[in-house]
Amino acid sequence: MGKEQQLYYGKHGTPQKYDPAFRGPIYNRGCTDIICCVFLFLAIVGYVAVGIIAWTHGDPRKVIYPTDSRGQFCGQKGTKNENKPFLFYFNIVKCASPLVLLEFQCPTPQICVEKCPSRYLTYLNAHASEDFEYYKQYCLPGFQKNKGVAEVLRDGDCPAVLIPSKPFAQRCFPAVHAHKGVLMVGNETTYEDGLGSRKNVTELVEGAKKANGVLEARQLAMRIFEDYTVSWYWIIIGLIIAMVLSLLFIILLRFLAGIMVWVMIVMVILVLGYGILHCYMEYARLRGEAGSDISLVDLGFQTDFRVYLHLRQTWVAFMIILSIIEVIIILLLIFLRKRILIAIALIKEASRAVGYVMCSLLYPLVTFFLLCLCIAYWASTAIFLSTSNEAVYKIFNDTSCPVAGKTCNPETFPSSNESRLCPGAHCQFAFYGGESTYHRALLGLQIFNVFMFFWLANFVLALGQVTLAGAFASYYWAMNKPDDLPAFPLFSAFGRALRYHTGSLAFGSLILAIVQVIRVMLEYLDQRLKAAENKFAKFLMSCLKCCFWCLEKFIKFLNRNAYIMIAIYGTNFCTSARNAFFLLMRNIIRVAVLDKVTDFLFLLGKLLIVGSVGILAFFFFTHRIRIVQDTAPPLNYYWVPIVTVVIGSYLIAHGFFSVYGMCVDTLFLCFLEDLERNDGTPERPYFMSLTLKKILNKTNKRQEEA
Repeated sequence: MGKEQQLYYGKHGTPQKYDPAFRGPIYNRGCTDIICCVFLFLAIVGYVAVGIIAWTHGDPRKVIYPTDSRGQFCGQKGTKNENKPFLFYFNIVKCASPLVLLEFQCPTPQICVEKCPSRYLTYLNAHASEDFEYYKQYCLPGFQKNKGVAEVLRDGDCPAVLIPSKPFAQRCFPAVHAHKGVLMVGNETTYEDGLGSRKNVTELVEGAKKANGVLEARQLAMRIFEDYTVSWYWIIIGLIIAMVLSLLFIILLRFLAGIMVWVMIVMVILVLGYGILHCYMEYARLRGEAGSDISLVDLGFQTDFRVYLHLRQTWVAFMIILSIIEVIIILLLIFLRKRILIAIALIKEASRAVGYVMCSLLYPLVTFFLLCLCIAYWASTAIFLSTSNEAVYKIFNDTSCPVAGKTCNPETFPSSNESRLCPGAHCQFAFYGGESTYHRALLGLQIFNVFMFFWLANFVLALGQVTLAGAFASYYWAMNKPDDLPAFPLFSAFGRALRYHTGSLAFGSLILAIVQVIRVMLEYLDQRLKAAENKFAKFLMSCLKCCFWCLEKFIKFLNRNAYIMIAIYGTNFCTSARNAFFLLMRNIIRVAVLDKVTDFLFLLGKLLIVGSVGILAFFFFTHRIRIVQDTAPPLNYYWVPIVTVVIGSYLIAHGFFSVYGMCVDTLFLCFLEDLERNDGTPERPYFMSLTLKKILNKTNKRQEEA
């Protein structure tokens, strides 16, 4: 027996040795993984430097304000386009060109205007009429009527036609509407191309259909915003109800965890038993019916699966499968009943621990605030980096041109050789870029920005896990609960984590961040390979994505348990991860049972909370019930507050249960350590609860003698 135990522990690590001075989370500890702490500090300094460089060179106006063909902002104060907030396209049909996808710019002249066109007018008609002054405001700045009609249209000085348009996102889109079942732009179904030829407006309609959809989306957004303005008070009440229900469910788990688990197990057994009975009844009913004795092999594959339900052999197969599952579940209950009882007892104990460390339920707000800071810094840095380029001008032409796509200078282009080679070409703003060392390094800076976001976000999550683990470990290792519990266990654990283990948290989060960045790159490559026909490449990409997904899940699991060991013993990350992994491997069946039981209870809790609040919100906002004398406000879409309440309730329940789940995992590791460290003697007493002692038939000798 001794050799077998030694061989077992040799395969799965060595248990913690008894330490007479150990009474919970070690307070006299030293700093761990100092090198990683230094690396994190240097990385943060570099990240701040990248942010400063990006904020120095970047210009977020390039995202907010549209730019004309010369790269000038529309509606920006302090510029000559200050009173021209809208961008007007000479020929919006050309925006459907494939060049838009390649260059992110429509191959048509664009200018800033005071207001979008409200009249249908062609240049040919306006050229020699009093409407020219109105038309002139939609021509290039500085245009003078000193050319013929053909020359003006050839040089792109003015648009060939003005179409009634509506502004959206500071851009003029054709106003498309239906008249007697016919899609129209303005009040016309045809237009003149400026040279006297009338054409069907279908092309313009096709080019403007998306704009009409955008306008409808804008109206939808406005109505949704109106619903929020009149229902925000009731939405907050619904979220408060979800918070109260989440807290109530955690408290009730102390008394109802065992009942819920056993009721669910009995229900599963009864459902399977009914399934077996139903299969036998169907089998007996089909006896003697024509064609019911045909075998499944003779029948072969049929697209209508209902055919198989008329065969006795089908119901025999169902009955055998259900019987095997029933027997397996019953055998598992017989052999694993003690482990199920341990899992239930740990869940009840976790409810008590949360009750004594009630401020732990508010810690997710700290994590949420820090994550918001990380997201805000990453997003702002990404925007400034992406807008820190210089304006690049290229030659655009809707016909074949040997110099199309080359860079140009808009000031000298009219008199250049390229203009003579392609008379219909335009030198206009294409995108923001540059050829300097900084501009060439922008891609690397963006990758660094993404990497640092993952690293810092994982660090924030790791800090929360170590803090909660330290607080709940203090509860478990208190001999007389809650008298021996420290005064402020959560704040003490938070201080220990930052003071001693910043390096270990940085190490664990760094490993996870590297894997996540690799997954992002794989997703990017997968998007690029979607159009390829190489099946082997697609298969290889799918395998890599699956492997790294599994690796990320495993690292998250390992990190979570390593952080618990760090919070208890104060060891470095690698030692903690190794000890936690081998400790779990020595108790793998208990791990599996506890994991499934807690998953079931958390799923049940989320369904109850989200379902209850969602149903209450549905009946209230659809005016089917009243709360006191108040009734729901009139809404454009009653689903807007309902969906908001449901999503908010789920997030609140998830936040509460994440704390509870960390408590269960911490108490479980402490329980396993307690079993291996102690034996119940006065020198080595058990710290577990009385319920766990009864389940395991363990006692402390002093208590037994008393």
